[in-house]
Amino acid sequence: MQPPRTLWQALARPRYLLTPWPWRAAAYLVSGVALGIAVLVSLLTLLAVGGVLALALVGLPLLAAVALAGLPVAALERHRLRLVADGPAPGGHVEPPEPGLRSWLTTRLREQATWRELGHALLCAALLWPAEVLVVTVALLFPSAMAATPLLMATTGDGREAKVLKTWTVTGWPAAWGVAVLGVLLLAAGAYVLGAAAGARAGLTRLLIAPREPELGARVAELARSRSRLVDAFEAERRRIERDLHDGAQQRLVALTMTLGLARLDAPPGPLAEQLARAHEEAGAALAELRELIHGIHPKVLADYGLKAAVADAADRSPVPVDVRLDLPGRLPGAVEAAAYFVVCEALANVARHSGADRAEVRGGHAGGRLTVEVRDDGRGGADPAGGSGLTGLGDRLSVVDGRLSVSSPPGGPTVLRAEIPCAALADAQEGAARVATGERPG
Repeated sequence: MQPPRTLWQALARPRYLLTPWPWRAAAYLVSGVALGIAVLVSLLTLLAVGGVLALALVGLPLLAAVALAGLPVAALERHRLRLVADGPAPGGHVEPPEPGLRSWLTTRLREQATWRELGHALLCAALLWPAEVLVVTVALLFPSAMAATPLLMATTGDGREAKVLKTWTVTGWPAAWGVAVLGVLLLAAGAYVLGAAAGARAGLTRLLIAPREPELGARVAELARSRSRLVDAFEAERRRIERDLHDGAQQRLVALTMTLGLARLDAPPGPLAEQLARAHEEAGAALAELRELIHGIHPKVLADYGLKAAVADAADRSPVPVDVRLDLPGRLPGAVEAAAYFVVCEALANVARHSGADRAEVRGGHAGGRLTVEVRDDGRGGADPAGGSGLTGLGDRLSVVDGRLSVSSPPGGPTVLRAEIPCAALADAQEGAARVATGERPG
């Protein structure tokens, strides 16, 4: 049986009294009392000092700080919720668009979460902590005082009498022990009362300071848009680096290689000719390595001709014979093409290095708004994503564009790697945008 992760789950278990949860509930309520008193004193102080100094305009910032008083209170409450649950409540605030105090203040004052947290702080200062005092007193202090009746009789009552709760007097040890047993029973019942009160208090706190579902949806949408922008910027930067290397460093190396070749032809036989020959070979090797590096960053064939041509080029360069069957309607978004291409390249590299296959196949297509690419080989199988074969990295690359990777590789083969990426062809996207621009409803 899984251990309870929240106070409400613990309350439903028969061994609740034998767990730390009653103590955690009591600590939550007692700390809530301290927090409520501190918030009440702080708010009254801010209002009083700010009101007095407002005549000289000095107290206006203090009065404005009252509107933001819920922020630190909510932050403390999120951490206090760990007493009644495994983790704190998530925050409901967004990051300011720009650095600086002004941007932060503007963002916070426009958020609904800020005003809900202010309402929570006012509720905490005015109503919640007195209610918590009442619950702790009735459910914990009163039963504890009754359970301590024999101790009171032995110490302050000289063994003859004891006053219980300063209300009635108990004489004789049988009565004292009877009150003590009743106090223990009430203390056990009070533990459940403390748990229920703490759970209700935590639920109210989460309702007020945790983000609402529309806010979470908006944040998720903004995160998705932000991730998409980052992916596009990353691919644009890769293309820029590839273009700069192709048009800059590569051209210089080509010129250097040609110059060394001409100098080698003109040099008379001897040590100088041998050195020029070695320099010419080194320049040629450096040029080949640079071309491989440029191709790995972002192949020009992918940028110019699309995924189908780039996959065919990768298949031609593979040491294992590869059949390519891709049915694509045209160009796809750059980030999608790049992700699919590098998945195919890594899969073909794994086939050459690990599978022992005689032949491989790349097939796929675009249908239903999804690009599907499948790499199959007739090798030995047994590919394990946890074995350092790069499959985990492929899954991470696909997750950036909301893609999904699946691998089937039983011992003895065949190995089938399948990648699915949601996307629309650029022609479809442009047609949809044109319809929206002209006010035509999609069919």
